[in-house]
Amino acid sequence: MIYPTARSIVLTALGAPAALVIGVMIPQFWHLGLVWVVLIIALTVFDGLSAPGRTQLDIELDKPMAVGVGAPFSVTTRLRFARTRGAPRKVELAQRVDERLEIRGIRRETATLIDGVGEHGSVFTAHRRGPAEIETIWARWKGPLGLAWVQAREQLVAIIAVTPNIAPIHDKAIQLFLRDASFGLIAQVERGEGSEFEALTEFQLGMDKRTIDWKQSARHTALLAKEYRTERNNHIVFALDTGRTMCEPLDGLPRVDRAITASLLTAYVALKLGDRASLFGFAGRPLLASPTVSGARAFASLQRAAADLDYMPEESNYTLALTTLASQLHRRSLIIIFTEFADPTSAELMLRAARRLVDRHLVLFVVMRDAELADIAHDAPEEPADVSRAVAASALLRERAIVISKLRRMGADVLEAPHGQIGTRLVDRYMTLKRRSLV
Repeated sequence: MIYPTARSIVLTALGAPAALVIGVMIPQFWHLGLVWVVLIIALTVFDGLSAPGRTQLDIELDKPMAVGVGAPFSVTTRLRFARTRGAPRKVELAQRVDERLEIRGIRRETATLIDGVGEHGSVFTAHRRGPAEIETIWARWKGPLGLAWVQAREQLVAIIAVTPNIAPIHDKAIQLFLRDASFGLIAQVERGEGSEFEALTEFQLGMDKRTIDWKQSARHTALLAKEYRTERNNHIVFALDTGRTMCEPLDGLPRVDRAITASLLTAYVALKLGDRASLFGFAGRPLLASPTVSGARAFASLQRAAADLDYMPEESNYTLALTTLASQLHRRSLIIIFTEFADPTSAELMLRAARRLVDRHLVLFVVMRDAELADIAHDAPEEPADVSRAVAASALLRERAIVISKLRRMGADVLEAPHGQIGTRLVDRYMTLKRRSLV
């Protein structure tokens, strides 16, 4: 397709004042003013025909097969003209992409070519999980005179799978293990603070006197103490709320995606320490109940199960979800529930449903602190509308604090942290519970 550039339109428009002046000054030669317009139109057509045609451009797209949600990645567009003679130096690109990659849906950029060959890298950030598609690429370039655009359109079927972002999980897990190993925490988890008998060891200064085995000490004529180790093979259930509230973005990324990353990080550490893990997803009804796995090699199955969790626009049914979860558990487990308290009614239903779980299991609720809501509540108002927003934000924070206090009074543990620290804070809490043999 060939169409005029802004330069051609401006030059054509300049012919109107010239025709008006000629028509006033020399009425019998008024038609001479139209010669300029016809000349510019003819030059525009000639310019478009002189430029390389759209069939001479070859467009290739180099993209990753899968990316993690929230992680930036690059897509390279390669351009090649069949003829180097007369090839443009710059080509403007427009890409129609899925809303998972670009909220506006259109990305416009410019590529520089040398001898008819060039490439351009576009950086995207996947905002939501699922199959993301780059649908169409438009390329346009100017003719030698800069009066005409030549546009080519390439219809693509380029699909990128957006999965849970596990890139930082292994790095963070290694950092946590190295940090804890420097203080002996991993060794303590394995031996020394558990409830299962491990071995007898010589009593040393600083050890708990209650661990002394007086009978064995008398038999061996040496002061011996019992050494314990923490139980393995504990069952850890990660219950993920994927309802409407959890799909709201928090600093550009939905809460549920941040919850999935934190749960996978903790699951990786738990599998490394010999525990078992499973995922449970729910919204208006239970959506996912993955098999219980053990061993670090089974982490990939948890990752695939987490990728199947979709964004649900409905309210979460805590009663149905937690009752179903309780019926599937036949032994005491650590249940880590990722959710968000939207309103007092749903929070009250959640409290009633969670009370049944607390009686038999160790329940840990994980909520993300909303820094934006806190800023609205505490910032100094500058106009009357800011006052009403601050009052509403303060009311939401107050209701949230009431729900958290009720959960703690009924025996559940609650972890509230900023979204950037939720993963490491959850691992720390899990390690603390494991050292204290509460699971």
